[in-house]
Order: sequence, then C-alpha cells, then structure tokens
Amino acid sequence: MIAPMNRTEFNAFCASLPATTHVQQWGDADVWKVGGKVFAICGWNDGRDAFTFKVSEIAFEVLSDMPGIRPAPYLASRGMKWLQHYAPPGLDDAELKRHVTLSYRMIAAALPRRKRDELGLNDLGNLDGP
Repeated sequence: MIAPMNRTEFNAFCASLPATTHVQQWGDADVWKVGGKVFAICGWNDGRDAFTFKVSEIAFEVLSDMPGIRPAPYLASRGMKWLQHYAPPGLDDAELKRHVTLSYRMIAAALPRRKRDELGLNDLGNLDGP
C-alpha cells in the first residue's frame, strides 16, 4: 500500500501552481493563497495532516459523505463549501490533487481581471474548467 500524501508533498504540490503564496497561520496550518485568497490549507486536525479545499456545491454534497472527508471545520459552519480530507480512506493522492487544483481555479477565476493580469493568470486558459 502506498502511503497517503503528507504535508511536505501537499505543500510542494500547492507551490507548483502558478502565482501561489504560502503563509503559516492559525497555529501550525500551512495556508496556500492565490491573489491573496485562500485555496488550500493543511492543518487543523489535532497535529495530524488534514487537507482543506474549496469545492462546488455538487462536490460538497457528494464528497462530504465519504469516509475520511468532512465539511471543513469553521469554514463549512459559515455556509462556505469547503471540505477537509482528514483520515483514510478519503481521497487518493490523484483525486486530492485534482480537487486542490479545482479549488485553486475557482479562487483564481473569482479574482478581478486586473489582479489575474497582474499575476499572469489570464494566460492559463479557462480557469473554470478541470
């Protein structure tokens, strides 16, 4: 069995996406942003790796019932569509990366055009697609 993604691998993946920034806040959470807006977080699970990301309404409904995935603490309780992969089985690494990428695209697409231009994100094609 392959070990699931860890914090170091998650951070390396998030860093590979264009125009991202990283900060540590909320204790020991690694917070990833594009254009100053959060798209992914690692932390918030009693010191164990837990990965939080924004999802569509449909993905929220479907994925939140999967074992190892839950509505993200704090964010989902405020009506936001964010999930947290917190325990096995959850998502495999490829699916986790896909959902983090979709989160990144949703956040980047919502940035003002001027900000996307400034960050060089308008050349990425359709940010709304997979």
